[in-house]
Amino acid sequence: MTGRRATTTLWRPTGPEELDLVRESGWRAWPPRLPEQPIFYPVLNEDYAIRIARDWNVRHDGAGFVTRFEVESDFLARYPVRRAGGRTILELWVPAEELEEFNAHIVGGIHLVHEFR
Repeated sequence: MTGRRATTTLWRPTGPEELDLVRESGWRAWPPRLPEQPIFYPVLNEDYAIRIARDWNVRHDGAGFVTRFEVESDFLARYPVRRAGGRTILELWVPAEELEEFNAHIVGGIHLVHEFR
């Protein structure tokens, strides 16, 4: 046994303000949700994340970004996969009050993988 924790790859489409806060964390944590954001939703499919960043974030924020990160699989088991549309439009819904604990289970940091303007 190697001691390496099993992880699940997640993606997060985001705008420039949230990305700046992730950068300020040293690429280690997602910022607290705003009062009007009761849920943090990472997605399970890179293509879905790209579509949100490109088609929604660019239109609303002038830029969209896709990040990739790993989270301990055992920890994620508490969050059922939610289908937000078609069969590949899958999300996890993490209550805002659990985000700090969620961040503690990120393995290896948050990586910027796509940028759209």
